Amino acid sequence: MDKAGELMASLPPERAARDMSGAIDYLLAYPSTIGDAVGVTGFCMGGMPTLMIAALEGSRMVAAAPFYGAPLGDDGPDWSGLTARVEGRFAAVDDFFPPDAVQGLEPTLRGMGRDVTFHDYEGTGHAFANEENPLGTLDEKAAATAWNRTLDLLRSSL
Repeated sequence: MDKAGELMASLPPERAARDMSGAIDYLLAYPSTIGDAVGVTGFCMGGMPTLMIAALEGSRMVAAAPFYGAPLGDDGPDWSGLTARVEGRFAAVDDFFPPDAVQGLEPTLRGMGRDVTFHDYEGTGHAFANEENPLGTLDEKAAATAWNRTLDLLRSSL
């Protein structure tokens, strides 16, 4: 996990969002794609850019499901472009993305009229849905609930 921390610290969030924007361009231009919008999910260091790209892409992104990662404090984007329905999945005990800081973002976005719901999974730690269990925090029940909620979000939004 030390290497993952180093990579996360060295990746500028704006660059990650820009790269994801390119991926959205590709998906929407792909011949088999139906529709003009996508849904995105990301885990840990992918959770933060999931929210950032949702704010940047406007109507091209209809659903965002970040897992235990969010832009906090001054790292946040301009949220005025956020139109996607957002459902976050967060650990109750998380040293990487402290629950109090994460939970402060939800009412901020709701106060801007955004459709945002953050779910805290009681008794879980960071990476609770990671089947490789690098932190010893895998919680299969919480992971299944979170993943099923993600699929429901995507099915109902796309």
